[in-house]
Amino acid sequence: MRADNILSEQIPPLLHTDSGEKALVWMDEFQINHLPVLKNGNFVGLVSESELLDQSNLEPSLDTLFQHLPRPFAYADAHLFDLLQHFALFKLTVLPVLDRQEQFLGVISSQELLQFLAQTGGLNVAGAVLVLEMNAIDYTLAQISQIVESNQAKILNVFVNEIPDSTKIQVNLRINQQNLHSIIRTFERYDYKVLVSFQNRDHQNELQERYQELMHYLSM
Repeated sequence: MRADNILSEQIPPLLHTDSGEKALVWMDEFQINHLPVLKNGNFVGLVSESELLDQSNLEPSLDTLFQHLPRPFAYADAHLFDLLQHFALFKLTVLPVLDRQEQFLGVISSQELLQFLAQTGGLNVAGAVLVLEMNAIDYTLAQISQIVESNQAKILNVFVNEIPDSTKIQVNLRINQQNLHSIIRTFERYDYKVLVSFQNRDHQNELQERYQELMHYLSM
């Protein structure tokens, strides 16, 4: 899951001699809001659509339009989690990738990164999602995994979200079963707060129908 394993084969860099007009045309063509700019083969910065639209005249070259450009990038050996952090922190649609000698290697697009996540992160495996809420100090993945596995299931992905202005967190679990009923009951027996589940709709409807049948029988 290194950065250099998921470089885009479609998106080329701009040259510092290219015009702002050309940059906008390429952004429209590739449906992105950022493009890297090279000078003598070296990465000098990332130009954005919003910065270009602020210019009154886009005919001059990029090095004429901009004296300085922001320079966010990731190294070729950066892990997937670092890439996600860069995209979120700088609100990017493409992320330049350099080797350790800071030679430009290419870019990763946010769209291709999402596709990579879907293919390798278990998102294409049938399953369901369960969201727990707990105090951050009580979070232990070992116990959570034990509860899931005691129901003959496996955790495919875990995402932890901090709740702003709180000591609590939300733990999002993707589990390789579409029926989470027994898992939810086990979590509740261990006093976990189950916020919500996203599972097989047909099974949920079946449970609701059975419940209504039981209530009808008891009322006779």
